[in-house]
Amino acid sequence: MNIQKILVVLALLIAGLAPSAFAGKVEDEVAARIKKVGIVCVQGDDCASGAAGAEVAAAGGGAFDAEATYGTTCATCHATGAAGAPKLGDVAAWAPRLEKGMDMLYDHAINGFNGMPAKGMCFTCSDDDIKALVDYLADGSK
Repeated sequence: MNIQKILVVLALLIAGLAPSAFAGKVEDEVAARIKKVGIVCVQGDDCASGAAGAEVAAAGGGAFDAEATYGTTCATCHATGAAGAPKLGDVAAWAPRLEKGMDMLYDHAINGFNGMPAKGMCFTCSDDDIKALVDYLADGSK
């Protein structure tokens, strides 16, 4: 092989224009690096088809646990009183709020009020979940 042919092959390799013998290997390596690591499945969809052996957890599959959700989201403020949040179990702080009625509390919890952001930053909670959380807080503070 003369020097010109060697330089052409090197230039092609450097430019990424590898001979077809290398192309399949490169494509396989790229595909392995960017392959999906999971799937998103919505309750009611048949997500297991075409994904043999894939473990699928459908969203909303279980009953809502207000106490557990309180502990992971609401307690950040309602256990400490941060941003003026009434603490769970503080009857004096909850009394004037409860006097305004549950509909008002639901509205404030869902849409936000004063220092409380909408849904208290529970991004996975439905409106009904928020109402269950308000009920949990109110029942624990009477």
